[in-house]
Amino acid sequence: MTTFYENEKDKLISNLQAVINDTQELLRMTADHAGETAEGIRKRVTDRLNQAMDDLSDLQNVATDQAKAAVHATDEFVNHHPWKSVGIAAGIGLLVGLLVSRR
Repeated sequence: MTTFYENEKDKLISNLQAVINDTQELLRMTADHAGETAEGIRKRVTDRLNQAMDDLSDLQNVATDQAKAAVHATDEFVNHHPWKSVGIAAGIGLLVGLLVSRR
């Protein structure tokens, strides 16, 4: 279940980055258009783009912090329960071996 959420979070980060890049390109392409309306729209889009970039940065920081916490928890478990860790790794290796040998 956690892998599903991690994948979805990665997709969200990727999609948000693509939207930011497209918006930046759109702003560059329309920079020579004059008028109060165009300038107002560019200002609002720029403000929202800056907010989106800040949100993306925050999301990436949260994802990094969660990954570090997971690594730390795994390290703690392995250090406190080395034989359980060996058993779990052996079991996973056995399952992977059985699945691969069936093909």
